[in-house]
Amino acid sequence: MLSEVVSHQMVPYCLRSGMLSGGAAPWVALSAFVVVLGAAFMYSPPIRRAVVTLLQLLVMSRRYLSRRLAGEQQLAGPVELRELFMRLGPTYIKFGQLIASSNGLFPERYVREFQKCLDRVPPEPWDIVRETLTQALGRPPEQVFTTIDTTPLASASIAQVYAVTLVENGQTLDMVVKVQRQHLPELVSADVSMLAFCADVLALLPGVRAANPQAVVSQFQRNIAEELDFLGEASRMEEFNQIMTELGRADVLAPRPYRRLCQRDVLTMERLHGVRVDDLDGLARLGITREQTESRLIEGMHAWFSCMLRYGFFHGDVHAGNLMVLRDGRLGFLDFGIIGRLDLNRRKQIASYLLGFATQDFAQLAKTMAAMGAVARKVDDEEWAAFAQDLKLAFEPFMRGSLSGIDYSEVITNLIKVAEQHGAHMPSEFVLITRQLLYFDRYAKLLAPSLNLFADPRLLMTVGAEVMSMGGVDD
Repeated sequence: MLSEVVSHQMVPYCLRSGMLSGGAAPWVALSAFVVVLGAAFMYSPPIRRAVVTLLQLLVMSRRYLSRRLAGEQQLAGPVELRELFMRLGPTYIKFGQLIASSNGLFPERYVREFQKCLDRVPPEPWDIVRETLTQALGRPPEQVFTTIDTTPLASASIAQVYAVTLVENGQTLDMVVKVQRQHLPELVSADVSMLAFCADVLALLPGVRAANPQAVVSQFQRNIAEELDFLGEASRMEEFNQIMTELGRADVLAPRPYRRLCQRDVLTMERLHGVRVDDLDGLARLGITREQTESRLIEGMHAWFSCMLRYGFFHGDVHAGNLMVLRDGRLGFLDFGIIGRLDLNRRKQIASYLLGFATQDFAQLAKTMAAMGAVARKVDDEEWAAFAQDLKLAFEPFMRGSLSGIDYSEVITNLIKVAEQHGAHMPSEFVLITRQLLYFDRYAKLLAPSLNLFADPRLLMTVGAEVMSMGGVDD
């Protein structure tokens, strides 16, 4: 309330009285401005956060110039930007993880540097976590859970996860509780506004415009809003398990939430035991070979595609930390904070795109992009042929036998050039899908370097089957 008074009443009063328009001595006008700015800083968290961010940007600029002058041109941008994000906290760390996980969608040197954002993020002190749990559950966690390990199993930019047990009807339930960092929604709201402003500025640069930075930030804003709603995440895990049941997929699952102990900032769920899909040593300890893991990965990818194309629902963050091979051989999908949804028309367009890509039918690919609104329609066959040929040249590395030698940054650079030539851009949900395909490809290269997921006939069969269930794709 006070911030509204400061921002909407004091400044207009100063203007009406002439204090800021030359009607008083300059020092009086300056004093009034300082008072207004100081009050806004004290009582308006968004303004305070914006000032802090701008100050940190100045620090980054100074360090960036120092590195440049020291001859570290290649490191200057990535290192200083990553360190800025780490200083600014959860929202920016999360955005840094987006960069780190999008090999090919961002310059390679930035992707490499931002890999450091994927390391364990220091958790909040237990006293603060205990306070969040007490407020959410109505009583101290010691009175809710039978046991609780105050050392987190995992700590990320949004939340930390703790192992707990609960005795119910004489049975001990092995569970985890995910606890959101305090005051995060307010912080995220202020930070996303600043990121949107930066995206608007970057969109003015010709070399960046085709990458659609505004869509990237817009998608990030929607994703992080979903991630902050743990009740919504619980519903999405239940929906995923229901879909797997309908698909007859007992080998793929998500943790089951324990609804009685879930709130918007606290999520209690069953604990899955296993190892990350990229933990080769852990898989060997479980007695699971690379060939078996590759098979599970393919099956999991098929389930993911069926879920997306048949139900318009897909997990939108399948990095290695969210994909687990369980001790009994099943594949577990974790962290349903980011989910994509597609209507029937968009699902048909995505299927058409994937089929065109897999069969190297670039004329179909070009027309599908136009149908998606990603590029202006062409006026004659010659324009369509030129667009298709440019797409073929850009995607050609994916059509070779193995993906192990692909330079994704080169592919994406070529795609951006094609986009600039043809006025094209990718819809935000397609960008999200592309990120998941790059994740799956990364695991495939680790487990089976000779495998090319993008040309794998099993993928084509899955997509084809789902296309038939939809009644075919529209022209």
